[in-house]
Amino acid sequence: MAAMVTKTRGRPRSFDREAALDKAIRLFWRRGYEATSVRDLTEELGIGAPSLYSAFGDKQRLFAEALRVYDAQYGGFIEAALAEEPTAERAAARVFAEAPGRYTRRGLPKGCLVISGDGGTTDADVIGCLRRLRESKVTAFAAKVRADVAAGRLPEDTDARALARYTMSVLTGLAQAARDGASRAELEAVARIAERAWG
Repeated sequence: MAAMVTKTRGRPRSFDREAALDKAIRLFWRRGYEATSVRDLTEELGIGAPSLYSAFGDKQRLFAEALRVYDAQYGGFIEAALAEEPTAERAAARVFAEAPGRYTRRGLPKGCLVISGDGGTTDADVIGCLRRLRESKVTAFAAKVRADVAAGRLPEDTDARALARYTMSVLTGLAQAARDGASRAELEAVARIAERAWG
């Protein structure tokens, strides 16, 4: 006797949470938090709203998780450069060299979710979450600069915070230019100018 197949609404039995989260990441990446509705998410993930809430919590919690996974899987190049390069100048050169390719990858949204994800929102928690994440990158770069000053690799009067802020500001500009349609070659030309100014 053939097994009966019953159609059920909501989350399918073969639900792949990681794949669904990746779809959510890309949707937030394309549209930002504010412009992405729960309906957009359920349609993109192919599940009903109750299943979305069951799997991820509300939209804000889903965004926070998406942001963490995005930064680990699609971002992370800033942290890698700071950890692996011997000097702040080498780390800056590396992120300037890598950013144009990362912000214009084929098959992925342009730009950077960490930079543009809170565009247009008034949600204080979302704004605060992204602000803290961006600030942590400035702080980490500043610490690398201060270590170089202490080691005599940079002049004593170097403003570590300003240099770190400059580096992250260039990356923000590159990411936004990518979203606006600038080519990888154009971004690379800008990055080379930034590298010369840093050194």
